[in-house]
Amino acid sequence: MIRKILQIIIGLIIAVILPTDYVRAGELSPQTDDLPLIGRLAKGEKIPLDSTVVDSDEIDERVIVGDDTVSIILPQKNYGRYNRGLYNYLFIPKGQWSFGLMASYGQFSTDDVQMLSVINDLDFNIKAYSLQPSISYFFRNNQSIGLKFIYVRRNLDLPSMAVDFSDDMNFSLSDISYYEQSFSTSAYYRNYVGLGADRRFGIFNDIDLSFGSGSSRFKRYYDGELRDTRTNRVTAALNFSPGVCVFIMDYISFNISFGVFGINVHHEKQQTNGVEEGSRFSSGANFKFNIFNINFGMAVFI
Repeated sequence: MIRKILQIIIGLIIAVILPTDYVRAGELSPQTDDLPLIGRLAKGEKIPLDSTVVDSDEIDERVIVGDDTVSIILPQKNYGRYNRGLYNYLFIPKGQWSFGLMASYGQFSTDDVQMLSVINDLDFNIKAYSLQPSISYFFRNNQSIGLKFIYVRRNLDLPSMAVDFSDDMNFSLSDISYYEQSFSTSAYYRNYVGLGADRRFGIFNDIDLSFGSGSSRFKRYYDGELRDTRTNRVTAALNFSPGVCVFIMDYISFNISFGVFGINVHHEKQQTNGVEEGSRFSSGANFKFNIFNINFGMAVFI
């Protein structure tokens, strides 16, 4: 039984790793004769590793970039068994600089809203926005590294809200406010995938490592006394943000990116009415679509 399992494992390794020429020459027959399925797989025709080694007129099309003539389709290694006909078209050539500005904004507000006769006089307003200037350099075709500076600000105001479940269970909130702002700097790597020979549409993924600091302020009344809580924090994060890029002019693009995954650590200190209450160190990861983490921006390429 153990011998049979070892033979299967060895046959799989041989079928996957070694080139087809060795199989056709018959050098693998001692290992594959006892395994008919593995033998057929090992002797079968393989898809070329270079995904551009196919018969297509598009492959031969070339463009002039600076002093070089390059193909519009970038060679890529095909590590699978299938050729799906997907190509990475030249989208932004190496040697270019990019200067961009991305921003996001979200707002939600209510005014004297009543919900199911339980929540009355709900007056609620929240705003969140961010600014992200950036600079990057394309060290390879469709691949760039750069720096990004991020400013984020959030405001939340709750002037009034009354909750009435019954005569014995009701309460009200008023004059609550929350304010937060943060500054951070990140180094990022961006990889583009061109979607066509016209080089107008593309998708990308950002991987950025950021470090920053911020502060927040939470004000509310408790037992008739105003409580003012201030928090200072230092953070580090690794984020993954896919997006879409569209060239609206020859050297100007419009971008949309979505923050969907991140790993972060942060340390914070908190004090209320000038008295220090404590500190906390935490870390975590998230994988979710955040409506307040959709960024719109434009970039200029030179």
